[in-house]
Amino acid sequence: MGVQPCLCKKRHMKKLSVLLAICSAVFFAKAQQPPLGKPCANNPVYRFFDFWIGEWEAFGSGGKKAGDSKIELILDSCAILENWTSTTQGYMGKSMNTFNAQTGMWQQTWIDNKGGMTEYVNSKWEKDKMIVTTRNEKQQDGTYKMLRMTFTRLSNDKVRQFGESSVDEGKVWKTDFDLEYRRKKG
Repeated sequence: MGVQPCLCKKRHMKKLSVLLAICSAVFFAKAQQPPLGKPCANNPVYRFFDFWIGEWEAFGSGGKKAGDSKIELILDSCAILENWTSTTQGYMGKSMNTFNAQTGMWQQTWIDNKGGMTEYVNSKWEKDKMIVTTRNEKQQDGTYKMLRMTFTRLSNDKVRQFGESSVDEGKVWKTDFDLEYRRKKG
């Protein structure tokens, strides 16, 4: 009989050791995961384009107002939604902007109320500047074209959005638009 309590203790110790190992593994795995709910909120790569968030009036060259834009952080801080309304011809559009962890690039998908859609799938960014570019895509007339937009933070209250296109695979770029976004007051 004196042997059984000893064996019983060893079995319990073994079970306790296994249980502690499992609990430690679960705790360690949970500690490595981003917090539930907002995995993008504190990730610096998702915060890079935040300088564009706000309500803006956009002005073209010569100071003429081109439109209004409301840029908002959505989807638990993982995406930026643009809501654009032009001052002419009832033109409106929206863009969804986010960092694609698979490609390591910021991307933008633009959709407008005329049936247009553009996907900017390549990007590069540096301090206060984001550049997004489309693929070299075939147009309806059979030619190929690339689009590029550069967003530059000029100050806390001004952002420049500069749009260009190229028909020779990016060797030469032509200016399509040049807008200065001015933050609305109040």
